[in-house]
Amino acid sequence: MSDESLNDERLTADEYFVEIAETVAKRATCLRNKVGAVIVRDNRILTTGYNGAPRGLAHCLDIGCIRQQENIPSGTMHEKCRAVHAEQNAIIQAAVHGVQTSGATLYCTHQPCILCTKMIINAGIKHVVYVNAYPDPNSMGFFEEAGVTIEQYKQK
Repeated sequence: MSDESLNDERLTADEYFVEIAETVAKRATCLRNKVGAVIVRDNRILTTGYNGAPRGLAHCLDIGCIRQQENIPSGTMHEKCRAVHAEQNAIIQAAVHGVQTSGATLYCTHQPCILCTKMIINAGIKHVVYVNAYPDPNSMGFFEEAGVTIEQYKQK
């Protein structure tokens, strides 16, 4: 195998971290959506997170989803959801372990909702890369106002 063909097979940093976020999402315990997040600075992973119940509480996989049972549309009545979002879990893990997130990049399988957007801004994260769109115009406006760049990852 030539050096050139090896180079062609090497993932870009974005490809690498998106693939890791997609792998992290496989740990999610939400019945509706599997979401994964990776916080990175200087091409080094700081923390990861996936959506699931708070530590020590029963998972929706085990007890069912109240939002599904009540036919609550996606993006509404977040207070009815027992899960902590992937982005939130990644930020919480950074706080628990004393990891600085200022100036970091967050890679996520889904565009952050407005709740996660506010946490991302306050965590000092400066760049967000997401794969799947989530229709929330408020979050995009907040990111812009806060000077956080956000882009949708385009898979090759």
